[in-house]
Amino acid sequence: MVKERDTTVSPTFIVKPDGGSQGDGIYLIRDPSDLKLTVGAQPKQAVVQEYIHKPLLIDKLKFDIRLYVLIKSLEPLEIYIAKEGLTRFCTEPYQEPTQKNLSHVFMHLTNYSLNVHSGNFVHSDSQSTGSKRTLSSVLYRLAAKGVDIKRMWSDIIALVIKSVIAVVPELKLHYQADIPPGKPGPTCFQVGVAVMVQTCESKHVCKAGLR
Repeated sequence: MVKERDTTVSPTFIVKPDGGSQGDGIYLIRDPSDLKLTVGAQPKQAVVQEYIHKPLLIDKLKFDIRLYVLIKSLEPLEIYIAKEGLTRFCTEPYQEPTQKNLSHVFMHLTNYSLNVHSGNFVHSDSQSTGSKRTLSSVLYRLAAKGVDIKRMWSDIIALVIKSVIAVVPELKLHYQADIPPGKPGPTCFQVGVAVMVQTCESKHVCKAGLR
């Protein structure tokens, strides 16, 4: 529809298979007809998002932020967020998507499970270098470039709250099915939920997804 209104616009979309993980099956498209709707004879569900074609870069590399969130209680809703996180870097210098480079996963996808197989992946004992870095080291770099870190954290917290609220109804269904009324609740927590945040050219957090 956008292209019909303005033929000069050519958006890129990222397709993520439903229930997938570790970057498996993710691909970029520029035309809806390239969407793979079936695997063999079976229909295939996927999430399609507009691709951020001008991401905020560090060392000319695309990166994302992985933060860990603890939901202590659903009623009342009680959420905690870890102040330290992880940043994952691509292993090829970023270029805006074109038909020729859509399949360059080391340039477009930040997943560790993919980039670890790149010849450019950098294992480092330093927290501020390499293909995996601490969030605090990246925030230090961004602050030096003039990014408002307090505003960035405020945006992140808002995204976390909205992401959690969006899934609370389904979480309650699972909780009530596993822990009926009157039964003692859990006494431990599983660390397995992360909010993955992507950054955009405006130097502020703009999109997040609950994984």
